[in-house]
Amino acid sequence: MAYDEGLAQRVRELIMDVAEFSEKKMFGGICFMVDGNMACGVIEYDVIVRVGPHNYEAALRAPGVRVFDFTGRPMKGWVVVTSESHESDEQLADWINQGVTFALSLPSK
Repeated sequence: MAYDEGLAQRVRELIMDVAEFSEKKMFGGICFMVDGNMACGVIEYDVIVRVGPHNYEAALRAPGVRVFDFTGRPMKGWVVVTSESHESDEQLADWINQGVTFALSLPSK
C-alpha cells in the first residue's frame, strides 16, 4: 500500500470544507492541490504538509514532525507529520489548514 486510503479520505473531507482542490498521485502517495499548488498529501501513514518557508522552523518543532526528504534532499517548506500528530480530527484539521492557507497564498497555476 502506497498510502492509507482512510487517511486520504479524512484529508479530502477536510479540504472539501475550505477550498476547491484536485488530487494527483506523487511521491508514491497522493497530493492535494489547491489552485494548482500542492498543499498537502498522504504517503503511507504520514501526512505531508506544505507550510511554507516562514512557518517551516516552527512546524519542525512540533511533536511528531520531521523534515520531508523524500529524495534524500530536504524539501524546504514541507514537513512530514507522523500519525501521532494527526490522530485526532482537530490535529489533522490544523495541519491541513496550514497547507491550504499556504497554497492559497501563492499565485494560481
